[in-house]
Amino acid sequence: MCGITGFWTLQRLGPDAPDIVDRMTDTLGHRGPDGPGTALHPESGLAMGHVRLAINDLSPGGKQPLSAAAGDVVATVAGEIYGFQRMRAELTAAGESFHSKSDSELVLALYRRYGLDFVQHLRGEYAIALVDLARDRLVLVRDRFGVRPLFFHPGTEMVGWASEAKALLEHPAVPRRLSRSAAVNQLVQVMVPGSTAFEGIESVRPGHLVVVDRCDGRFRVRTQRYWDLDFPHDGEWDDLEPQQHVEAVRSAITDAVALRIQADVPVGQYLSGGMDSGAILGMASAVAQTSPQAFTIGFEDPAYDESDIATKVAEHNDAQLQIRRIGEGQLYDDNYVRAVWHSERTFYNTLGVAKMLLSQTTHAAGFRAVLSGEGADELFAGYPAFALDHASGQLNPADDLFVGAILAAQPQRHPGFDRVMGFTPGWVQPWVSAWHRVKPLLADGLLEDLGGYDPLEAVAQSLDPGQLEHRGRLDKAQYSWIKTMLDGQILSWGGDRMDMSHAVETRPALLDHRVAETAVRVPPGLRIREGTEKWVLREALRYAMPDFLYRKRKFAFMAPPAHRSMTQSARLSRLTDRYLSPDRIAAAGICSPDRTRRFLTEVPADNAAANEHDKIHNHLLGLHILHDLFVA
Repeated sequence: MCGITGFWTLQRLGPDAPDIVDRMTDTLGHRGPDGPGTALHPESGLAMGHVRLAINDLSPGGKQPLSAAAGDVVATVAGEIYGFQRMRAELTAAGESFHSKSDSELVLALYRRYGLDFVQHLRGEYAIALVDLARDRLVLVRDRFGVRPLFFHPGTEMVGWASEAKALLEHPAVPRRLSRSAAVNQLVQVMVPGSTAFEGIESVRPGHLVVVDRCDGRFRVRTQRYWDLDFPHDGEWDDLEPQQHVEAVRSAITDAVALRIQADVPVGQYLSGGMDSGAILGMASAVAQTSPQAFTIGFEDPAYDESDIATKVAEHNDAQLQIRRIGEGQLYDDNYVRAVWHSERTFYNTLGVAKMLLSQTTHAAGFRAVLSGEGADELFAGYPAFALDHASGQLNPADDLFVGAILAAQPQRHPGFDRVMGFTPGWVQPWVSAWHRVKPLLADGLLEDLGGYDPLEAVAQSLDPGQLEHRGRLDKAQYSWIKTMLDGQILSWGGDRMDMSHAVETRPALLDHRVAETAVRVPPGLRIREGTEKWVLREALRYAMPDFLYRKRKFAFMAPPAHRSMTQSARLSRLTDRYLSPDRIAAAGICSPDRTRRFLTEVPADNAAANEHDKIHNHLLGLHILHDLFVA
């Protein structure tokens, strides 16, 4: 795992290019503590940077940027390509030569043989920048689910890219301005796919290539999708017996775990109190030759703390467990500000802050790669909101704790989702409710300046109608979540950005694309069966987990909201006074200072209202911290 950056200009590089690419690269230093590397091609207008987190091939041979023997193709790669040993052997037998034992070098040989189709041969989590100097072409690639981030600036004179947007902001041609439309989206949590918090910076969408050709004195930029999660048409799922689906899912997951446990460094495990990470730990324990090391979070609030369950799961698997206990005062202090700096977007809950602290503990223990359980809820319908979109789904009474946060207190409809999907999915309903609260807080004239902008309409319009037509209701709900919230929340401020804040690479085995392609063939009635979420996954991994975990219902993994603790409330008030003063709100230009300050003093009537108020408060705070960190 690493961090990559660079830029490509229409003209030859100027004398300040070395300093610019060094600044961009240094900004990513937390992602790659094993040293930076840069490559300059002045006549070609190309500068590339890389920071290394050595996981495969720890020798100097694994350093980047990479260059083909002829010097006509150069590349940087962040992430992991699994099964590379077999592919390298096959390519060697076919006449290719390699100069390292790194998985990243495979990219050059595959591109040489297959051109842009090289991406079809990749399995893993990766972000790639490849420049074909002979063709005057830049290719940016992001893995199928977007586990690894990749951003780009499509300027007229310069195209830049980076693993994190803050590196692009170090280039003088990239404006330091928040996107006003993206700011509105952040206040209701759901980002438009491909957008970022910053004007002039886009995100490479998961499963996509961005191809930039330099010709006729200008850049031609095109985006190409190379993979998508393709649910069968309604009623066309595989006609198999339930046990056959169970065995197919088990086989795919076993293969994915076995690949991800391989590395030239020890691979640990992130563990919550849930079935997904617990079962993955059981599978990894069976595959590994040594007792696994696991890491988990402990909260002081017993309603949100699952560290006792994680301890029992670790003991069941003879695993060593290290618990990062997080005090109430640690979530709303300078850690919060650092988490915003790393995530480059707002968040509704401080789980991201807790994940940042967990990665600090993991790194300090000597681990730089861990397995994780992300993807189970997306692929096998585990989230409570999915129960609202399936006939046999049932909300768990324990979910009352999360009403107002991830579940709407009252049913909500949005015309954009109703039009595109035929209904408003359960996962978006709490954000429809939040939009009703946020809209009056916006600065006078902002939405009019943005052409009557509706952030949820923009999200709905971003979904591919062809992937929704003739699909079942649950399929549509899962697909829409995966295309928006998985990339924009789970894998960003809940994943890579917090994990890599201390150079820890997460390996979500369930987001292996072959696992996903198996999962979508499972009928909805086996994903949620007789009210039990993730039924087929639960049965597939039943004996890889203790029985109490097999019988445990889904419990959302979140940090305690600020309103549940006087200590947290007091810390939040201090941050609010610092970043949400009338002057700072006015300077950012997104919200009305008077109306926002009145909102902040409201006293919610019940737990659901308090949850909703808390998450909007977090988004307001994060947005103005972003402005302070990157713009002001």
